[in-house]
Amino acid sequence: MFLVLIRHAKSSWEGNLKDHDRSLSKRGIDDAQQVFEALKSSLNFEYSILSSTSKRTTQTAKIFCAINGMNFESITFKDELYTFESYELEKFISKNFKNNLIIFGHNNAITDFVNKFGDCYIDNIPTCGVVILEFEKTDLLSANEGAIIKTIFPRDLKK
Repeated sequence: MFLVLIRHAKSSWEGNLKDHDRSLSKRGIDDAQQVFEALKSSLNFEYSILSSTSKRTTQTAKIFCAINGMNFESITFKDELYTFESYELEKFISKNFKNNLIIFGHNNAITDFVNKFGDCYIDNIPTCGVVILEFEKTDLLSANEGAIIKTIFPRDLKK
């Protein structure tokens, strides 16, 4: 089973908005387009998509759909994914990981989750960073650690 964790793209800090309401910056939009073009060939399996309800994750997921020719309505948005805590993300994934899953979310939850369940340490998942993990079982609480089979970070595509 595959779990794809995607941190939202770079957000804008313009305006006096609540964190939940911040949108993507121009750099975030550009990074998302590049990253999702690079990711396309790795998604050769069926999957469900879940996303945080924040504006920046919603916009990131919308770019993902456009690049992959998908219907935006196929994404399920969950308030529980608007979390920065790995234990909350772990609890959510444990309840929802029944088949291959793509999750759009936030840091530090994503980095901490990857470092707990992945097979190598990653200092920080950057904005619009993608980590694909493979698990033998979908029950994370009793599963062996997952294997990180691919990472895509915007900085690696700019070299």
